[in-house]
Amino acid sequence: MLIKNLLLKNFRNYADESFEFTPGLNVLFGRNAQGKTNCAEAVFYLCTGTSPRARRDKQLIKSGEAEAGVSAVCAGRYGDMTLSAVIRENGRELRVNGNKIVRNADLLGNLYAVFFSPHELRLIQDGPDERRRFLNISLSQLSRPYYIALTRYNRILEQRNNLLKNRDVALVYDTLPVWDEQLCAYAAAVARRRADYIADLAPLAAEAHAFLTDGKEKLTLSPERKYSGDEEELKAALYSELRAGCERDIRLGYTATGPHRDDVDIKIDGADAKIYASQGQQRTAALAVKLAEVEIFRSISGEYPVLILDDVLSELDLARRKKLVARTEGLQTILTCTHAERVLSGREINRIRIEGGAIKR
Repeated sequence: MLIKNLLLKNFRNYADESFEFTPGLNVLFGRNAQGKTNCAEAVFYLCTGTSPRARRDKQLIKSGEAEAGVSAVCAGRYGDMTLSAVIRENGRELRVNGNKIVRNADLLGNLYAVFFSPHELRLIQDGPDERRRFLNISLSQLSRPYYIALTRYNRILEQRNNLLKNRDVALVYDTLPVWDEQLCAYAAAVARRRADYIADLAPLAAEAHAFLTDGKEKLTLSPERKYSGDEEELKAALYSELRAGCERDIRLGYTATGPHRDDVDIKIDGADAKIYASQGQQRTAALAVKLAEVEIFRSISGEYPVLILDDVLSELDLARRKKLVARTEGLQTILTCTHAERVLSGREINRIRIEGGAIKR
């Protein structure tokens, strides 16, 4: 699965530009703040319907313009496919092969992408929200049922939390069991799929980390909370947990237990990477997790995703740069950097120079 060309219109700092990508290594280079990351961001947006940087879609529209457009022709096992998005101040319009789609779920799974930038250190350094975000984006691309279950879980969770803030305690006690029954059905689906995903990801991340560190360090991933049993058993266990914590939740005014509170433990040589690892170790660990994600996509979908590496080489020492570049062999990779790196020599590369939101030809 790969992207053949990309069209940007009034997207970030691009007025109107067309990119042609090859199946191998595509290097976007140029000085800082020219638009390299914006191009990488556009590719990820078409894959997931979300930006790795912007909180709101309207931030993607070029200053002074009413709307932005992103479209791409992709190639997969079943032939070519067109993905497009028109982004406006008050919403957006997504299309697959020219057909308008209403749900983001229908965009997911058409083109897979794994995105890594220096900001992905948040996966290690920040709180549980970032690790759940990683799981949600990855799993949502791979599994439409997961995305739907997650969306419905979050919607019901919001309604439950609103109910918990109601001052009519009698009403809260009477109504909570109805919400809990619905919430747990989707909570079980989310928890079960995440647990399976982490179990598959952990050995692949350990292998990638050993490759990057020459086996000098050991990376381990494990869920902070262990879920056991099938979905029906999980549903029953989560329901009992919610009922037992009912008074606590009413007192707090929010739901204090469930998949929305889960975390992933990431350790290097048995020590918590967030607390004890150096920034270089944290960066390597995060990169190993992303490389493992690439292999997960291939094993589940049968095709490699597009690997997007944004300004990563400048953050690694020479030895790890070489190893990372070697690891991209056989993958369509979109790599951004400020200049053509020595470690890229010997590879057939599609070089694209970016200057002021345009390709310098």
